[in-house]
Amino acid sequence: ANASSKIEATAKRTGAVITIKNGETTVNNGESASFVDGENTLSITVSFAGVDKEYIVTVNKSKAA
Repeated sequence: ANASSKIEATAKRTGAVITIKNGETTVNNGESASFVDGENTLSITVSFAGVDKEYIVTVNKSKAA
């Protein structure tokens, strides 16, 4: 079965825009993302003053027993 967990990112700079994707699926900041068994790749992009910084996070979900 798939699991879901709340994903929340906070930028250091006021006014920065955060975009979160779980694979190709956009996740609203502070809402749940669904994860499948194995590796799941999150892409978190922070945009501020015309500059984008991307962070990649790998979430490993164990298979249910």
